[in-house]
Amino acid sequence: MQLPIQPLARHGPSLQDQLFDRFLGLLADGRLTSGARMPATRQLAQDLGISRNTVVQTYERLAAEGFIEMRGPRGAFVTAHGADLLVAPATVPDEMEAEPTSAASDTAMPWDDGRHVMRSPYVGELAYDFWVGRPDMRLFPSLAWRRLINEALIEMQDSDGSYGDPAGLWRLRTALARHVGQSRGIVCTADDVIITNGIQEGINIVARLLVAQGVPVGMECPGYLGGANVLASFGARLVPVHIDAEGAQLDQLPPNCRLMYLTPAHQYPTGVALAPERRSAWLQWAQAQDGYLIEDDYDSDFYYDSVPPPAIKAQDEHGRVIYLGTFSKSLSAGLRMGYMVVPRQLRRAAIGVKGLLTNGSPLLTQMTLSAFLDGGLYERQLRRLRVMYGARRDALRSALMDLFGSDTVSGAQAGMHVLWHLPLALPDAAEIERAARSVGVGIYSVEQCNGWLDAACRERARRFVLLGYAALNAAEIRAALTRLKQALPAESAVVTE
Repeated sequence: MQLPIQPLARHGPSLQDQLFDRFLGLLADGRLTSGARMPATRQLAQDLGISRNTVVQTYERLAAEGFIEMRGPRGAFVTAHGADLLVAPATVPDEMEAEPTSAASDTAMPWDDGRHVMRSPYVGELAYDFWVGRPDMRLFPSLAWRRLINEALIEMQDSDGSYGDPAGLWRLRTALARHVGQSRGIVCTADDVIITNGIQEGINIVARLLVAQGVPVGMECPGYLGGANVLASFGARLVPVHIDAEGAQLDQLPPNCRLMYLTPAHQYPTGVALAPERRSAWLQWAQAQDGYLIEDDYDSDFYYDSVPPPAIKAQDEHGRVIYLGTFSKSLSAGLRMGYMVVPRQLRRAAIGVKGLLTNGSPLLTQMTLSAFLDGGLYERQLRRLRVMYGARRDALRSALMDLFGSDTVSGAQAGMHVLWHLPLALPDAAEIERAARSVGVGIYSVEQCNGWLDAACRERARRFVLLGYAALNAAEIRAALTRLKQALPAESAVVTE
């Protein structure tokens, strides 16, 4: 939404005061009416050439005085009685007359409901932690990585010290094009690959290219909070697409929707794999809508009982899939290494956005990773992890059955976590989480573990918990679940015979 706001003066009253007065004027003359959506803070800041913090603080001030209300990801809206408040002169509290300070970084954005993607909230407090998506750093290939990074340091001394290509190191992009061709069936070249600082940056790039205020975007529900937050921050109107046993259902999007976010190989958080018929149907939908699918392939490196299904991108004949991959699960999130495979019509624009965001990714890490891939060390590491993580998955299911009489889970075929369907004898997820924490064990409800939910999903999710098993060995898994059983009331922890 764009509003006729006059440019702000660079002298006189503070920018925040000027912007506040401009909005009061729009309310007074009826150009902002009850229920009207306020402009997105990012877009308004760009239009006016001012700091986004100034816009955010102005919105908070308007909300505090009753003129607007914040509705989480949906944005900010004029209240039903907003214009009526102008009958009396609006007064400004003394503490709000000052210019924004560094504390402004702690303020909430209008799209923000206070929930952020995070690591385990109890780091350092727990003996055992089933946090999702966390690799076992005890298995990180430290010796090989140290050798390669030392070689990369020597090589860097011969470079000119410039930023390099914002799309990433050519050698790494070539290695990744080969890797996704072999492992995910994607036919591409290095030209189609962009190096990112993890999947989160990839979603930011997509959002900047394809999302604007009020644009409908399909979002799996339950889904990944990190993706939902990014899309909503660019003004997207998130449309919940519910998950069943075959993945995201196709018939739930409005006719004007042209963008859909999917985690098809191992849906987050349910672990369901998108059925082949659904994959074809989603591709047909994107082509018919002249739209795009965001394929977040966050943990498909780990399939245990069969080969993984090809990526949706592998079937993409019309350039309708934006593929996102990462090394956060297979190596370490701290490396901040991910990549995109983008349709050719978006390539130039996507590289431009990457340049605007970070002007490239860390060269030393790119050089080390490219050597790790080229030398066959990455595939060797994946084979090792698949064996070990698969055994840990089996140990988890065995412990659930032995201790609680139920190993009913979804998502066990792949990835690094399962969704445990709580037996009827056990309390709900929130109580399980509290009981586990009381004995030094981290077990998490879907909502606590970066799940994006609407009201219907939130009610169903009360009977599910997420168990990330990759970072715990078999003995640790059994010890942790034994502690949980002991922490629960005796009548709720009885093993079913």
